[in-house]
Amino acid sequence: MSIFAIILTIFGLCLFEAVSSIDNAIINASVLTKIGKAARRWFLGWGILFAVFAVRGLLPWLIVWGTTPQLGFWGAFTATLSGNEHALAAIEKSSPVLLIGGGVFLVFTGCF
Repeated sequence: MSIFAIILTIFGLCLFEAVSSIDNAIINASVLTKIGKAARRWFLGWGILFAVFAVRGLLPWLIVWGTTPQLGFWGAFTATLSGNEHALAAIEKSSPVLLIGGGVFLVFTGCF
C-alpha cells in the first residue's frame, strides 16, 4: 500500500468520524435539553462508555474474531497490534465479509 493510499484512508476515516460526531452531538444536545440533571449525567456517562469503548473498541475486535475464527479470541486482538503474516492472511481471506458488513453499516448510517 502506498503512502498516498494510507494518508487518503486516514483522512477519509477522520472526516467520516468528524461528520458522524457532529451529527451525534446535535442529536444528543437536543435530547439532553429535555431531561433532568441526573438523567443527563447517566446518559453522558453510559453513552460515552458504550460509544467509545464498546462500539469503537470491542465491536471491531469481535467482528474480526467472528469472521476469522481460526485466529481465536486472543489472536484476533493481537493480530490488530502486530504484523503477523498468518493473521494478516486470515483477515485478508475474510475481507469480503468484513467489507460487506462495513458497507451495510455505512448505508444504515446514511439512511437513518
